[in-house]
Amino acid sequence: MRLKSQYIFVIGVVGVIALYFLVRAVTGHGHASNQAAAKPVSTASAIPSVQVRMTPQAIRNYDVVLRGRTQATRSVQVKSETSGLVAATPVLQGTVVRQGQVLCRLSVDARQAALDQARASYKSMQLQQQAAAELVRKGFRSPTQMAQAQANLDAAQAAVRATEVALRQVDIRAPFAGVFDRRDAEVGTYLSPGQSCGALIELSPLLVVGDVPETEAAKLHVGAAATARLVDGKVISGRVRYVAHDADPATRTYHLEITSPNPGLAVRSGLSAEVRINAGAGPAHVVPVSSLVLDTAGRQGVRYVLDDGRVAFAPVKILEETPNGVWVSGLQGAVRLIVVGQSYVADGQKVRVAMAR
Repeated sequence: MRLKSQYIFVIGVVGVIALYFLVRAVTGHGHASNQAAAKPVSTASAIPSVQVRMTPQAIRNYDVVLRGRTQATRSVQVKSETSGLVAATPVLQGTVVRQGQVLCRLSVDARQAALDQARASYKSMQLQQQAAAELVRKGFRSPTQMAQAQANLDAAQAAVRATEVALRQVDIRAPFAGVFDRRDAEVGTYLSPGQSCGALIELSPLLVVGDVPETEAAKLHVGAAATARLVDGKVISGRVRYVAHDADPATRTYHLEITSPNPGLAVRSGLSAEVRINAGAGPAHVVPVSSLVLDTAGRQGVRYVLDDGRVAFAPVKILEETPNGVWVSGLQGAVRLIVVGQSYVADGQKVRVAMAR
């Protein structure tokens, strides 16, 4: 049987290819090629490169930062001690008042008449006591009668004092200097004992109050210097006067109070403020924001290069952000901080170091 010419051509091509691979195997070219392919990569080329910046240590004040608000040092409802109609309100609400100034005045009614009657009774008892004393001296009265006359005189004197107090109570006065911030009674209002004439607040000195997290409370102490930046940009200074020792059970925070001078009562109560409280000083470093990384445990920190060329991780705490970088604590001494490549190396890994420009 004769083969077709097409089959003869295919068989010839396959034979040539088979002969080619047979010759390469015999001459050893394939083995040399495999050896070249299996040649190990240079160790130096496998070490990653990073760029570092020398970061010196500095001593910096530590501040505890929290949100707060201004508050009056004292705030009271000035209440009536007696009953009666309001006859006058000599002070407008919002007015600065001195201690003892009349805020509301009640109608005198019969109080003046009662005082006049008590004084007249007192004078009568005085005359009776004097007469009794004279009669006792002459022997016409017993000492017991003299004691009764003295008791009547003392009772009349007490009645005078009571009616004088009742008459003074028609004037509802400011218990301290401050601002009569709100009036609750108008002319014609009937006040019973305990009802309010208005609210009085003391704004000098001023309080700045806030709540300190439980992680920061131990760093603060009474007398520590503090500043508060108000919503309008104004900064006031003061000192800590109180740090609670018992946490709020709902928020686990500790109440804090700062006293600050308030000349001219320029700062009002209830303004929001950013509060900074000095908590001592210690070592700190300023690092670029971009150098901050997270480790496998989720802690925020930075990576730096040790003297032996290996990478180390240090968890840090941010103290303050500035235009030149972030002040952090947690590092010790001058370090070679990794500023390029910090996200692509691991702790303990050997690296090649170049100084960042």
